[in-house]
Amino acid sequence: VQLVESGGGSVQAGGSLRLSCSVSGYTYASYCMGWFRQAPGKEREAVATIDSDGNIHYADSVKGRFTINKDDAKNTLALQMNILGPEDTAIYYCAAKRDACGMTWKWRNLYTYWGQGTQVTVS
Repeated sequence: VQLVESGGGSVQAGGSLRLSCSVSGYTYASYCMGWFRQAPGKEREAVATIDSDGNIHYADSVKGRFTINKDDAKNTLALQMNILGPEDTAIYYCAAKRDACGMTWKWRNLYTYWGQGTQVTVS
């Protein structure tokens, strides 16, 4: 399984960015996929997840600003980020695990597959 992120960059506060994650080699029917981020000096935290049952979860800090979606036909996971602020500056990682997200969607240690990360800087 390979996850490859793209779309990071630098943006001014109030701006938008769209991250994409290309997924290959994932053959399981069920999945939980999502985005995590890690700011300097902080732990990696869950941002948003989506699973094969259609369940979506967002961290409270991004609700109403970020939107996650998955295009199964293109095997792509996306994160639309609007109204960005300096607090959103971090490396963003795409992650995946088998089975639905469930109550453990935030638990990063349960995710088996990770991308290399893409930097998002908001000034």
